[in-house]
Amino acid sequence: MEVQDPAQLKSQISFSTPVQIRFSDIDGYLHVNNGVYFSYFEHARAVFLYQVCGWNVMTIGTVVGRIEIDYLRPVHLEDQVEVLVKCTRIGNSSFDLEQYLIGMDSKGEVRVFAKCKCVMVSVDMKTMKPVSVPEEYRVKLANS
Repeated sequence: MEVQDPAQLKSQISFSTPVQIRFSDIDGYLHVNNGVYFSYFEHARAVFLYQVCGWNVMTIGTVVGRIEIDYLRPVHLEDQVEVLVKCTRIGNSSFDLEQYLIGMDSKGEVRVFAKCKCVMVSVDMKTMKPVSVPEEYRVKLANS
C-alpha cells in the first residue's frame, strides 16, 4: 500500500477535526489500541456530517454499512493527531467517506497513521430502512 504524503492530503481535503488521545486509549504495547481507531474515525464522521452537511440525524440517520481501516503506523500517547474526512462517492442511499488519521509524532515528524474507508447508509429513523440520500445533503457531500 502506498503511504500518502500528509501535506498533500491536507491540501486536498478541506475538513479536519482534532482527536484527543486519552491515557485509556493506550494498550499494553504502549500505543493506541487498534479498536480505538474506530472511535476516532466515528467521531470525525459525526462532526463532518454535522458541520459540513448540517445533517439532522433525528429524521434521516446514517448507519455504517461497511468499514475498513489500514493501520500504517502506531499512535502513541504523546502524538498529536487529527482526522481528515472527504466524501468520495454518493449512491442512491449510500455514500463513501475516506478518512485519514494524520499528525505529528513525538519526534516532530508529520505522519499518516491510518486510512479508513466507510460506506454510510441513509436510513429513515422511524423504520430504520434505507432511504435516498436527501438532496440537500447530497449537494454538500459532493462539494466536500
